[in-house]
Amino acid sequence: MPREEAAVRRSQVLEDRLAKLEELRARGVAPFGYEYDVTHDAAAARAALEAAEAAGVASDGAAEPAVRVAGRLVALRSHGKTTFAHLADRSGRIQLYFKLAELGEAAYDLLDLLDTGDWIGAAGTMMRTRTGEPTVLVRSFELLAKSLRPLPLGKEEVDPETGERRVYSGFVDVEQRYRQRYADLAVNPEVRKVFVTRARIIAAIRRFLDERGFIEVETPVLQPLYGGASARPFVTHHNALDMRLYLRIADELYLKRLIVGGLERVYEIAKDFRNEGIDRTHNPEFTMLEWYQAFADYEDVMALVEELLVELVGLVTGGERRLRHQGVELDFTPPFRRLPYFQALTEYGGLGVDEMDAAALRDAARRVGIADADTLSRPKLLDELFKELVEPHLEQPVFITDYPRELSPLAKPKRGDPRLVERFELMVARRELANAFSELNDPIDQRERFLAQVRLREAGDEEAQTLDEDYIRALEYGMPPTGGVGIGIDRLVMLLTDQPSIRDVILFPTMRPEPEAQE
Repeated sequence: MPREEAAVRRSQVLEDRLAKLEELRARGVAPFGYEYDVTHDAAAARAALEAAEAAGVASDGAAEPAVRVAGRLVALRSHGKTTFAHLADRSGRIQLYFKLAELGEAAYDLLDLLDTGDWIGAAGTMMRTRTGEPTVLVRSFELLAKSLRPLPLGKEEVDPETGERRVYSGFVDVEQRYRQRYADLAVNPEVRKVFVTRARIIAAIRRFLDERGFIEVETPVLQPLYGGASARPFVTHHNALDMRLYLRIADELYLKRLIVGGLERVYEIAKDFRNEGIDRTHNPEFTMLEWYQAFADYEDVMALVEELLVELVGLVTGGERRLRHQGVELDFTPPFRRLPYFQALTEYGGLGVDEMDAAALRDAARRVGIADADTLSRPKLLDELFKELVEPHLEQPVFITDYPRELSPLAKPKRGDPRLVERFELMVARRELANAFSELNDPIDQRERFLAQVRLREAGDEEAQTLDEDYIRALEYGMPPTGGVGIGIDRLVMLLTDQPSIRDVILFPTMRPEPEAQE
């Protein structure tokens, strides 16, 4: 349908619904209610009918107990003196049955002023229709909110053999679904399920860590100096203090300050912000889990991450250790594979990069088509080569371990090989899911690493880290050996709910401005 025609149609529907709104008010009906005493959701109402039937108290097509349900009308069809409707709430759908003889003429006539999308409350008793569908025989109803804009409900089909109802959303514009998440949730039960599952995953993570002696803390979102990751920040200004502040790019440095202070096991589930591009796995505002554990190293953290992933996979699969993601079966049976960083580049890229200088790395980057290879530093070249040559092969869960020192300014040197650091990344479905270190707790070494990052920044690397004197001062008081990890919650939920894009697991993802005002 052309945009102009669609706009005219929306305008006509809006005018029709506004006329119904005025008619409701003229009849003394408040179109926007205040409250409704709900006794059952749709699922509980169906269960109440089944229980009554099992107890043998159903008679004459109706059964006690009475129910009071509330939700959104998603279907409405009149047959003269009777009207059927479907009401949807968070638990599912239930059929409503309105009878003129039951309601009286004044109340029954109000049904002509209702539309799909309206919120109503309905009181009545449970019954089954001739087709066997659990139904509320409505004794009274109230309008709770008049919908002035029609929802894109699409079409509905019922399987004649199983009775299963399938709804095909009319909301086919993906961009508009993200922009109007409220409408997306209203018409797509499977979208609601994703975000309910997300909440269950986060609750399970908290439970997992709390049971192991971790405490949840909060650290600043507005920071005078950002750090803990390699990224560009969002910049703001505090008027009263007349100072520049940054939205945090990571929680790490503040959480490790708490380890210094004696909080030996801490975690935070927090919003972080990075001024970067948007794609299927990146959103400028995202959610991270970070935890830090005193007296542990990266091997201890690796074991805990593996244990957490196995538990979360079991949560969404009903106890299984395999799940399907985008058509591929992933096996989370422990132990996950361990693969050293340089070995991975040799195995998948045929490169002995541990012996290559910046010039040789640059030549290799040019050969595989990496943009701007001539301007990249050695750490950036390593990072880009790994993304290009290795990550496309990392489908099953694998811990990439023992990263080059220059890529990890906050990790301890590897015991026995100071060129490397004790770091791992968990890779699943060709993307990073977790990043962890044996945390660097030597303040002298940390200062040297920060200064190396400053030199990279001065050479043009906008994502290089800054020198944080207060963090070094904290280390000078003494930080015990510590293992820490960051896990991207959004990517984790993508994996566990089989979603192709990070926008599918963030309720309100960052979007470009709409090209023009929408009707």
